[in-house]
Order: sequence, then C-alpha cells, then structure tokens
Amino acid sequence: MRVGLFIPCYVDQFYPGAAIATLQLLEKLGVEVAYPKNQTCCGQPMANSGFEHLTGGCNRLFVENFAGFDYIVAPSGSCVLHIREHLHDEKQEELAHAISQKTYELTSFLTDVLKVESLPSRFPHRVGMHQSCHGQRGLHLSSMTELVAPAFSKPGSLLKMVKGIDLIELDRKDECCGFGGTFCVVEEAVSAKMGKDRVADHLQHGAEYITGVDMSCLMHMEGILKRQGSKVKVMHIAEILNAE
Repeated sequence: MRVGLFIPCYVDQFYPGAAIATLQLLEKLGVEVAYPKNQTCCGQPMANSGFEHLTGGCNRLFVENFAGFDYIVAPSGSCVLHIREHLHDEKQEELAHAISQKTYELTSFLTDVLKVESLPSRFPHRVGMHQSCHGQRGLHLSSMTELVAPAFSKPGSLLKMVKGIDLIELDRKDECCGFGGTFCVVEEAVSAKMGKDRVADHLQHGAEYITGVDMSCLMHMEGILKRQGSKVKVMHIAEILNAE
C-alpha cells in the first residue's frame, strides 16, 4: 500500500509537528508514505468564500501530485471534505473523481482502511476531544447528538487505545468551536464567543490538553486559551496517537 501524504497549508506553516506525527504514525503501522513536494493549497478557502471558479489551478495540481497513490491521507477533516466533494478537472474528470474518493482524513483511514485495533502509544494526561464540524457532519467521523442513532466516534475509539490517557466527557461534545474558516473573519464577535464557550466546557472538566482532527479548530481555541492565560494546550490527535 502506497499512501500520498497531503498536508494542509496551515499545518505546513504553523503546526509541522502534526504533519511529522502523521507520517511517523503511518510508518509505524507499516504504510509506505510519500510526500509530493509540489503540493500546495487545495483551494478550500477560495471555494468557501464563493470563488470556487478560481480554484482550477489548485485542482489540477492536486490531481497531478496525487494521481499515483493507492490512498491520499491528510491530518485535516475540512480539507479532505473539500477534496472529496469539490475536486474536479475538466480534462481528467474520471481521474479527479477517483482521487477524491480515495482521499481520507487520518482517523478515518486508520479505522476504515487499516482497521487499527491497538496502538503502541502512551499519553498519561487528561484530554478533551473536540469534534470538528466538517469531520463530524461531512465525513461522518462521529455520531451527532441531535439524531436518535447509536453513538460512535472514530477519533474517540483511537484515543481510547492510548495507554494512560484520561479522556473527559464534555457537556456539549459536538458543539462548534466557531472557527469556520473565513467565518472567524467576517463574524469575528460570534466566532470568538463560540470559541470561548467551547473552551470553557473543556476547562470545566479539567482538561490538560484539547485535541481533535482539525488543527484549524485547535488553532482558534489555542488563541483563546492564550489570551485567557490558560496553561491548557492544544495538540493534534496524530501527535497523541504517535506519542510514546
């Protein structure tokens, strides 16, 4: 199995540790991983702002970079959802569609493709898990509390395999953090209040770390934590699953 590692812009620029942990974790699990060095933005920021017609170059480059892999894996639910739903190339539509459907968010790949049942990781800390909206409602990584359906969480099931972890139960476990990409710019006050409420739920339950599958959501909450002078840290789920 040969996997192409897709690293979103903000992870590459601000949180490279999440990318490195993703690579190391996949290799520990016996996966052959390659990183196409010419990759760049997937086009999600433009598309979410109403300018999807300007993402042609991003689409073509993504197809060019990832055409030769069995799977494409990324430590980001939002970017993966964008690729799955919007990747297209007028000159190679069938190829683009095939690539989009074998692009996976990391925890989904671990549970659905690799079918991981145990991990050699250890993280003896009290951790709160944030369910990001794109991952939960777009990629169905976890159940939604408003539905009368069996509860599940792919990220949560993996975290429970980590030795020593104390995974806390939140009061509102699938509430949005307010980041929403460009939403946090155009609706700054609403975004900040939502983020404060989300952070408060974790703090009330004694979290030492807040984790999740989207570093963008964690970045939003990290800013709030720092402004509040909190010692609570954010950490991408790949870094916890890879911890020893």
